[in-house]
Amino acid sequence: MPTIAVRRRPVWAGRNYTLLTAAAVVTNLGSHGALIASAFAVLGAGGDGGDVGLVAAARTLPLVLFLLIGGAVADRLPRHRVMVAANALNCVSQGVFAALVLAGEAHLWQMMLLSALGGTGQAFFNPAAEGMLLSSVDGEQAGRAFAVFRMAMHGATLGGAALGGAMVAAIGPGWVLAADAAAFAVAAALRAFLDVKHIPPRAPGGGMLADLKDGWREVAGRPWLWGIVIQFSLANAVVGAADAVYGPLVARDHLGGAAPWGVALAFFGGGTVAGALLMTRWQPRRLLFVGTLCVFPLALPSAALAVPAPVAVLCAVMFVTGVSVEVFGVSWMTALHQEIPEEKLSRVSAYDWFGSVALVPMAMALAGPAETAFGRSEALWGCAALVVVVTAAVLCVPDVRELRRRTHHVTVALPAPRDAEHHVREPGRVDLD
Repeated sequence: MPTIAVRRRPVWAGRNYTLLTAAAVVTNLGSHGALIASAFAVLGAGGDGGDVGLVAAARTLPLVLFLLIGGAVADRLPRHRVMVAANALNCVSQGVFAALVLAGEAHLWQMMLLSALGGTGQAFFNPAAEGMLLSSVDGEQAGRAFAVFRMAMHGATLGGAALGGAMVAAIGPGWVLAADAAAFAVAAALRAFLDVKHIPPRAPGGGMLADLKDGWREVAGRPWLWGIVIQFSLANAVVGAADAVYGPLVARDHLGGAAPWGVALAFFGGGTVAGALLMTRWQPRRLLFVGTLCVFPLALPSAALAVPAPVAVLCAVMFVTGVSVEVFGVSWMTALHQEIPEEKLSRVSAYDWFGSVALVPMAMALAGPAETAFGRSEALWGCAALVVVVTAAVLCVPDVRELRRRTHHVTVALPAPRDAEHHVREPGRVDLD
């Protein structure tokens, strides 16, 4: 009897994609538990809410400062080596953090320094990881592949937060931090096996500054790209302030405390998983038009908190928002995969990441003064209004409305400027499906 070969995974789930997804699940399980553990470690060492904020800020600042450099490095060196090195730095920093907490010797400056090292590793990791993921899939099923990847990531995020909280209560924050260090070690080992033979060798460049300029030229030459980056610079800032600052305050004063707010955040997480699942089946032709329309619901949580809406309504709003955010996220990744030359993916991703996080610390710092000056409800309505305004503005960009999904597509780097003769114009990348 002839044997029948059984495919255990879809054709688009190649070796690199599978390794990247597995490693991302491992690190998300560890990292989101570690976020809870680090806060309780600060409190357990005698710190207060302000100290928790300082440790969180210590992680965010180097992330903002080094993102662009990380993108240039990831396009200059083999991306998997950058990822492994960043994971190794995170492993060491979290391991030392865990040892200090377990020994009862953790001081605030030490926790801030170790968090800053973790943020530095993340700044180099994020652009390399996104560039590697975007180059690991090809063909018309790219959107489905990105949706499955994001669904796995969000599922691990939910599981990591729930497991981390339970472990902190059962065995203490030090062991959760140690588990996160081990997760980074496992992820680094998985990423070390990535195959990069399909990626062409990088052409000699003119140095780090030239690479950054070249990446900026790719962004600035595409109105749909820089328009959406600016949109999310503002939207992420106000949504982050609403969720991190105003949400807990509204929950304390009107919703019954931290537990209902935690449930609402869990509904948002569930929505992201559902949205990713939806995008495994749905492939809209007008990628960015549909995706940008799905950014409007980001205004709903701020509006619900401004009312304030009952817990059941808030949970429904958070779920819908999570679904819509994933429709945009998958559409955005598909557009980048389709339009950006492979050798510049990490630099473009770095500008995207930088835009997404650059204004968040400032918005959080201004959230308190804004509440004092205008009132909490008014500040929340302002957050909702700004999301609506910037999203409507992006829809005025013709390329956002007109960019379409292609199954047979040609990606061509933008021509070099006349006064930059050292730049070599790359041949167009042709993807045949």
